[in-house]
Amino acid sequence: MSFAKILPLIFTCLFVPATLAESFTFTAIPDENESQLKTRFNKVAKYLEAELGVEVNYVPVKSYAAAVTAFRNNQVQLAWFGGLSGVQARRLVPGSQAIAQGYEDQYFKSFFIANASTPLEPSTNFPNLNGYTFTFGSKGSTSGRLMPQFYIERNMGKQVKDIFTRIGFSGDHSRTIAQVEAGAYQVGAVNYKVWETAVANGTVDTSKVKVIWETPAYPDYQWTVRADADQRFGKGFTEKLTKVLLEMKDPDLLASFPRQSFVEADNADYEPIESVATAIGLLD
Repeated sequence: MSFAKILPLIFTCLFVPATLAESFTFTAIPDENESQLKTRFNKVAKYLEAELGVEVNYVPVKSYAAAVTAFRNNQVQLAWFGGLSGVQARRLVPGSQAIAQGYEDQYFKSFFIANASTPLEPSTNFPNLNGYTFTFGSKGSTSGRLMPQFYIERNMGKQVKDIFTRIGFSGDHSRTIAQVEAGAYQVGAVNYKVWETAVANGTVDTSKVKVIWETPAYPDYQWTVRADADQRFGKGFTEKLTKVLLEMKDPDLLASFPRQSFVEADNADYEPIESVATAIGLLD
């Protein structure tokens, strides 16, 4: 190839903005098993890449804390957080914004589930949990730990350590269901969406484990983007990203969350979560 033909290519490479060559990376809290997460979020990555016009990569993490750490360390610029992990991340990276949440996340709830061997039955009244073994989900989970612990302590009038004979942290909602179904723990707290999906898919034996109580509604999952996204990916990038998330209409993509749609979110929506976490000692 002649120098005359190569020169325009050299000129283009030298003057293409660095942000155009940068990969946009996101993660998600590991609320289900890893294979399910990869299936869900690799599809989301392809959708975002096509709509945003930049390379998009999904990076799995092993724990809720790891998702927050990746966000703090700028290893990811966007994350699908739960209510508590989102609050933690935004406190660590000031100026970061909650930009979209599932329609259902405005009115989220947790289910308390019990092994069929217990005498506990479904009720609108809070169950007497004294003396049982109990498993939460992840220590950083809103629906699997924060809100369940809040309602347990508020209704029982004492701390969880003084209520249960043994307390566990399963790590994710799928494992919570499996542990309670198997009898490894008598009672547990689970994200209602994961429970409903497991029932619909036939992956839980409802003759062995049942829902006994559900919490009042609270705000939960949301997409949070780092404060410096526009600086790295161009002016207006955050606004465009928000629009793309809100316009996610593909039933297959939505079913993978599962959510019926996405709606706008704001940091102020999660002030109740921050208040509860502070009250029970999960935030400084």
